[in-house]
Amino acid sequence: MGEMSRKVSSLCAVDEEILARYRKALPAITKEIIDSCYEEKCNRHVDFEPIPSKESVIGIIEKFSTILFPGYFTSEKIDPVNLSFYVGQNVTQLFGMLADQVAKSIRHDCSRYSLSCLECSEKGYEIALKVLEQVPAIRDMLALDVQAAYEGDPAAGSYDEIIFSYPGIFAIMVYRVAHLLYQHKVPLLPRIMTEYAHSKTGIDIHPGAKIGESFVIDHGTGIVIGETTTIGKNVRIYQGVTLGALSLSREACEQLRGQKRHPDIEDDVIIYAGATILGGSTVIGARSVIGGNVWLTESVPPDTQVMLEKPKLVYKNGASKQDGINIKED
Repeated sequence: MGEMSRKVSSLCAVDEEILARYRKALPAITKEIIDSCYEEKCNRHVDFEPIPSKESVIGIIEKFSTILFPGYFTSEKIDPVNLSFYVGQNVTQLFGMLADQVAKSIRHDCSRYSLSCLECSEKGYEIALKVLEQVPAIRDMLALDVQAAYEGDPAAGSYDEIIFSYPGIFAIMVYRVAHLLYQHKVPLLPRIMTEYAHSKTGIDIHPGAKIGESFVIDHGTGIVIGETTTIGKNVRIYQGVTLGALSLSREACEQLRGQKRHPDIEDDVIIYAGATILGGSTVIGARSVIGGNVWLTESVPPDTQVMLEKPKLVYKNGASKQDGINIKED
């Protein structure tokens, strides 16, 4: 037993010697990494002013969820007796969290891009208050979104099921909050919010898009809605739909930055899975139906159905031994 212990001790000592030999290279590597941070091509944020925090933004989204849908996204029991306390506590916490991240977002642009400081902390308080004032209006919009999702989906068992489990509702909720911040010209923060929702749901909605009430995202994975898209009331879109911009050269891209590049979708339109609609001058007229996998770069009048021609299907049957699959050519 003693000999075994000596062998183990010897092996451990050898391991430590090997590790120490490799660790001696770390100071030189560390210096090279630090030196590279000062190169112009290095993407970095090394400053005395903190950058907005993605983790804090996720916390803000979660807090908004508890306020916009009280009782759904918390382990606490919410009833008529404690509702006032619960909402008051969460609104107060959210105000501080949101004001802090708004201020950091504004301060980041002021310092990094040499802009005149707009009293960033006070601006954070002001914008956070204005956004919270809109919570009842956001809740009204989300109620219509949930109702439209339920009325158009026979697989939905209840409003509760939609709120709890439909990725489209989560993506729309985050978008509607981020859009308010975008309207107040808050940098960074709105995009961090919608990209978090994108990572969770596969639904990519730019916070600059303008989306009306009773908006339904069915299934949702792979949907892209560009910055200058406008969507009217009572619109339903399915998975894989792209409302995007035409591909441009680098020079043309710079010229169109901030300009209209994405389509307009009018009221009561349905866009089926895989459809791609591109361009800032493209308008899909009211009550139109765009079929699956359609590619559009031009406008469509109201009350129009756009469908691909039915493909020709080839059926094969019979006896063949190729790859274990029986195939007989006609």
